[in-house]
Amino acid sequence: MQKRWVLKPKKNIQKITKIQQELGVNPIIAELLINREIETFEEARIFFRPSLDYLLDPFLMKDMDLAIARIEQAIGNKEKILIYGDYDVDGTTAVSVVYSFFRNFHSGIAYYIPDRYSEGYGISTQGIDYAEAHGFSLIIALDCGIKALDKIEYANSKNIDFIIGDHHLPGPEIPNAVAVLDPKRSDCPYPYKELSGCGIGFKIIQAFILRNQMQMELAYQYLDLVAVSIASDIVPITGENRLLTHFGLKKLNSNPSFGLRALIDLSSNKTGKFTVNDIVFQIGPRINAAGRIDHAKDAVQLLNAKSLAEAKGFSESIDDQNNTRKGFDLRITEEALSLLDNNELLQSKNTTVLYKEDWHKGVIGIVASRLTEKYYRPTIILTNTNGHIAGSARSVIGFDLYEALSECSDLLDQYGGHKYAAGLTMKEDNISLFQQRFEEVVSKSIKPEMLQQEVLIEREIDFEDIDSKFYRLLQQFEPYGPQNEAPIFLTKGVTFAYPAYIVGSTHLKFSVRQKDSIVFECIGFGLADHVDAINAGKPFDICYSIEENNWRGKRNLQLNVKAIRF
Repeated sequence: MQKRWVLKPKKNIQKITKIQQELGVNPIIAELLINREIETFEEARIFFRPSLDYLLDPFLMKDMDLAIARIEQAIGNKEKILIYGDYDVDGTTAVSVVYSFFRNFHSGIAYYIPDRYSEGYGISTQGIDYAEAHGFSLIIALDCGIKALDKIEYANSKNIDFIIGDHHLPGPEIPNAVAVLDPKRSDCPYPYKELSGCGIGFKIIQAFILRNQMQMELAYQYLDLVAVSIASDIVPITGENRLLTHFGLKKLNSNPSFGLRALIDLSSNKTGKFTVNDIVFQIGPRINAAGRIDHAKDAVQLLNAKSLAEAKGFSESIDDQNNTRKGFDLRITEEALSLLDNNELLQSKNTTVLYKEDWHKGVIGIVASRLTEKYYRPTIILTNTNGHIAGSARSVIGFDLYEALSECSDLLDQYGGHKYAAGLTMKEDNISLFQQRFEEVVSKSIKPEMLQQEVLIEREIDFEDIDSKFYRLLQQFEPYGPQNEAPIFLTKGVTFAYPAYIVGSTHLKFSVRQKDSIVFECIGFGLADHVDAINAGKPFDICYSIEENNWRGKRNLQLNVKAIRF
């Protein structure tokens, strides 16, 4: 699919000039800062020189005082506390962090992760019944619960209190819990709204430490797990999330927890420097595999391992589960693509909604993502699990999937998630009606340009603008992630310096120059189709990010080319 090249709109020239002069940087760096809403010297100082002192006061979050008071009461009265969380990376890291911290102060504490298949997402009646049967009077729910009105009332009827720590969008009514911590509540004054579920757990720990005048290092020891949650849950890496990720990556690369150390040892990254991207593709899928293939409690056991030897035992089991997951993923993706590739009617639609009763529920989210990459449109993959239809949905840039599902809510039993990813359940009789309704809802609101992949370009530059000093400044924009992506630049009129050649079956290696510039080596993933055109010698345009290539101890700047235009 040909990608649409989109240059970011030009920002206020006065603002760019002002920050350029205040910082003494070139206009390209100044524009990158303004594009990230960094407009003053002080904002730039915080951005370029992050400090944990800039973490926000957790008591700014609505109900945090109530949450800490109830936890202290439970500890003081020797009540049993159950830490409850979702089965994905964000949920299992959140449970691991909060459970690991509070078990230092309270022996009557345990954790509970719902079974993906028998209980489904969120707070379950089975989980509450488990708490009652085992004498738990307080449940701290993390990364779930913001819409669990009926489940909280069920717990209240059994005299079990709930503290909810969630980061998903609330419904029109807030659950009747002791405390509901969610920055996305309309009545919550907490300044930063994009924390992960594990980030909410970290704020609970931070608040407990402040209230009890403890050393904040007790919280900082969990920053590597917080960074893993932020990267894996694809939340924005801005503001407080960027701070947490910056210091979390430092810990991950220097002194990770035993569980994460074991996962790092299993990865293909042997450079000793893990990035957000490495977490997304190397660590996150392995943690997720536990809940997809067997049970997510395995991931919590790994992340709470007390020795490297113990962690390695758990990590090897999880790696086996991840390999099983890859097999399911490959087979189901091939089946789903076959359904689309051989059906012109399905191809002509603005949405993809596919159902097969034997597809493995644990991988349908991954399959939805893969189909979105090829047929770039809102996509939902459905399967039958224990007599119920469950689905995983993915969207495209700019289209609000959650809002579209809201317009189909009368056909759904449950749904929840974000703008770009969601989960849902429905009755089997509603599948056909839902496919039709979802297509109608999306078709009337999606813009044609949203159905074509785009490359968002920061600005046009020349090769003469790129040198080691420029790259060092770019490195200070890290860690990269949603809303702070690695800058993509456009350079026009380049020609090959050495012939291009194909790597693997779909990738391209080539070298380019612009007029009399120095030569830059390039890698273009999925761009092998351009090999003949490049080697014909005609000038062409490229958009790319700049990275450092380290091969056998030799470092050089390399262009990661996203698209080519002749």
